[in-house]
Amino acid sequence: MDDLLHGLTEPQREAVNHIDGPLLMLAGPGSGKTRVVTHRIANLLRQGIPAWQIVALTFTNKAADEMRMRVEALAPGQPVWMGTFHRFCARLLRRYASMVGLRENYSILDAADSRVAIKRACEVAEVSLSHTSPDAVAGIISRFKNRLVTAEMMAGLQVKHNEQVAAQVYPVYNQLMMTANAVDFDDLLLHVAVLLRENGELRAELDSRYRYILVDEYQDTNLAQYAIVRALSIDYPNLSVTGDPDQSIYGWRGADINNILDFENDYPAVKTVRLEQNYRSTPNILRVADQLIRSNRRRKHKQLFTANPEGEPVVLKSYRDSK
Repeated sequence: MDDLLHGLTEPQREAVNHIDGPLLMLAGPGSGKTRVVTHRIANLLRQGIPAWQIVALTFTNKAADEMRMRVEALAPGQPVWMGTFHRFCARLLRRYASMVGLRENYSILDAADSRVAIKRACEVAEVSLSHTSPDAVAGIISRFKNRLVTAEMMAGLQVKHNEQVAAQVYPVYNQLMMTANAVDFDDLLLHVAVLLRENGELRAELDSRYRYILVDEYQDTNLAQYAIVRALSIDYPNLSVTGDPDQSIYGWRGADINNILDFENDYPAVKTVRLEQNYRSTPNILRVADQLIRSNRRRKHKQLFTANPEGEPVVLKSYRDSK
């Protein structure tokens, strides 16, 4: 155990040593969060927790590969599942495809292919695109899915004026996809979220299987991703999330900052650890950043500090255009 804790700060050690129960790691930029997460996974394994009960969810394959490499160095030969939300959901959907009306050999359409299907759905639905475009329709349908609005729910739903064309196209697009035994990236999340919501026995089975879930960049999760990890952390609420509300910049693609801000309400027994020591920047940069970010109205307070040299003063420059 000493080798796992060597060189870690006290807050980092607290996080690594936490085993059961929910954990919120408020990790400032450059605070060594990947090191903490991977050392914690290695500690879970050393405590005798089977690798197949641990899942680490990220937003990029690159981040997952980095974690996998580090865990392998700390705990060789332990096949902990690490990957993106979409890969995790694709894996589940292969096994339970029939429960959502698909076959297990379903196809996953990339953005270009899904746009072709959207255009076809617009033609079938006989909607006018004079005031919109297939890309705009696709974007609105994506937002519906990220808010867990299924095609079946559209009939009784009041939508905004700019969403009306997409609301007409969505059920047609969904039917075309089901007929073709295909899904788009948003479907991967939506199908699994609905599956867990509507099948209590399956939810409990998967909750029991994946007893330790770790989520990176939790401030960037949308409602569908929130619903998935929430459903899998009811009977065994060993959900560990890492993130920073001050770094939430993806609201435009469905990220909901309330997921991290309300985590302590969702899990009252949570242990909260603040990783505030920065290893990347200078004190000058941190002071300026702190002055800017403290104006945010909804945030979890952190006081970043560093042992690095003072560094050069921060200079503000403005330009009339991007050139």
